Amino acid sequence: MTDIIIINVLIGDRSFRLKTSKADEEIVRKTVKMVNDKVMEYKAKFAGKDMQDYVSMALLWLATEQNKAGEFLIGMQETEQKLHSLESKLDKLLNEEENPENQ
Repeated sequence: MTDIIIINVLIGDRSFRLKTSKADEEIVRKTVKMVNDKVMEYKAKFAGKDMQDYVSMALLWLATEQNKAGEFLIGMQETEQKLHSLESKLDKLLNEEENPENQ
């Protein structure tokens, strides 16, 4: 059985009913807060726009941040693979030096 709950969130000036798992509720609410904080920041910086403009800018910012995080993780995985390869090569060289008669 899944723990699906319905929550109400406010993004900008609009209310939304969302279905989410109970385990994800906190992260959803934190994300909504982050978006709303960014909306308020943009509203203060760029007066005279409508709420949809501010929400769009905030969501574009959030998507960009997610992409940066994903690229960082990919870079970390590639670095980890390179380090493992170097470690294997060093281990092989050290073993050859310790046991020169096996060559």
